[in-house]
Parts: sequence; structure tokens; C-alpha cells
Amino acid sequence: MSRELDYFIFLIERYGQARGQTGAEVLARLDAAGLTQFVIDMYDLYHVERTENAFADLDDLLANGLPRPA
Repeated sequence: MSRELDYFIFLIERYGQARGQTGAEVLARLDAAGLTQFVIDMYDLYHVERTENAFADLDDLLANGLPRPA
């Protein structure tokens, strides 16, 4: 398993715990919003910052989707 996928699993499990959800529920929400690959691809940023910062980004992404380019 890649380090990106390992971290993704860690992130959604921890995010789910912090938000009263299971990792499977978080994954389902990300899949439904079309965000799963985007979050996996954010490994380089997410793994070096505080986990709470990644959680805040996930909150925003799940509420608003991907930002639109200007």
C-alpha cells in the first residue's frame, strides 16, 4: 500500500472519530461528493500540517465542494 493511501485511511478514520462518524461514512460522503481522489492527492500538504487543519479543509470541502478557479 502506498504512503498516500495509508495516510488517507488514517485521515478519514481520525476525521470520522472527531465528527462522530465511521471511516466508512466519511468515505461514502467523499465518494458522493467526488472528492476522494482529490483528498488522496492532497497527501503532500495534509501529512505535514496539523491534522486539525486537514479536518478544517475536509469540513469545507464536504460543505462547499472543490473551489472553482477564478
